[in-house]
Amino acid sequence: MSEKIDDDGDIRPIIKHTYITEKTFNIIERENKLTFIVDENATKKDILEAMKTLYETEADRVYISRGLHGKKAIIRFAKPEAARDLATRLGLV
Repeated sequence: MSEKIDDDGDIRPIIKHTYITEKTFNIIERENKLTFIVDENATKKDILEAMKTLYETEADRVYISRGLHGKKAIIRFAKPEAARDLATRLGLV
């Protein structure tokens, strides 16, 4: 499920877009993680399911933080080099 239906019956995307800075670019290489801006009401389970549906990759773990740009999900991948492969497919690298 890459979209979530809220209480009003509206459908919202769970994963909005990637979040790339110098720091997040470095964790792609060193820690096999990618950072995304996600919906404010998305849960870790929602984000894991959305990753599987949208990008057909297995995420190992999701870390959540909130900042000026909204709710961020830092996703660690199960397979080695999976973050780099997905970043390449998305045109980030």
